[in-house]
Amino acid sequence: MSAPASHPSMSPAQQLRALLDEPTCHIMPCAFDALSARMIAQAGFDVGFMTGFGVSASRIGQPDVGLISYGEMLDSGRNICAAAPTLPLIGDGDTGYGNAVNVKRTVKGYAQAGFAGVMIEDQLAPKRCGHTKGKQVVERAEAIDRIKAAVDAREEGADILIMARTDARHDHGLDEALERAQAFKQAGADILFVEAPRTIEELKTIAAAVPHKHMANMIEGGQTPLVDAERLHAMGFHLAAYPLSLLSAAANAMMKALTSLKEGVPPTDLVLDFEDLKRCVGFDDYYAEDERYQSR
Repeated sequence: MSAPASHPSMSPAQQLRALLDEPTCHIMPCAFDALSARMIAQAGFDVGFMTGFGVSASRIGQPDVGLISYGEMLDSGRNICAAAPTLPLIGDGDTGYGNAVNVKRTVKGYAQAGFAGVMIEDQLAPKRCGHTKGKQVVERAEAIDRIKAAVDAREEGADILIMARTDARHDHGLDEALERAQAFKQAGADILFVEAPRTIEELKTIAAAVPHKHMANMIEGGQTPLVDAERLHAMGFHLAAYPLSLLSAAANAMMKALTSLKEGVPPTDLVLDFEDLKRCVGFDDYYAEDERYQSR
């Protein structure tokens, strides 16, 4: 499939705002590098996300436990946005990489990189994947200050939407998570993300308790039940992120290919046809562009 048509008169943030106003829940595959972002756009999706879990895994070969830096995430973000220029993307900004002033710098940096939105969360550093053990959150006042700083960066000219995430459900229960979500909404967040609800009933409660634009996180094998986009829309969700689907599928295929090679058997049943692979990474586009500048 070809990438969706670009909107030259709209910035990525404006495109994302328009998508959020549509009466649907958009499926949002998550990119972990430039190629996966390019493939999301080629597949015709309307919106994508840069996953911190995936970038940490693919860039530094380490788990999502706060080891990757702002600079590394920003550099990966620039490459991801450049590889899919027609696709509005939300970037994982983790905790903002420091205090409120750092949050503002993170938001401005992500906007300059080309992101349509940035996610800022309330975890205590070093942060970790929302569906793994050991995560903790900062006090509510500090969490709100992070979102206020992010919103200030937006109001000061950063053309980007703010997604406010809370992980309070883990240790403090759903009620505290909802209180934080309400406070984030009042602080000016564009999108709310209550991480890791445990049941369908909790999913239903989130959007009903705090009416706003909401994202649901659909992790295969995670703590939240997997729900299709139609049902999520009926519950009040606007985005359904699939943060590990592409990374996990790629890792699964690579593990099988390596096992096959170890046994001395080429993994022909696992690989793309070479012509399809070349199209996927952009050889056809390059040749067409190069042809324009050939001497006649």
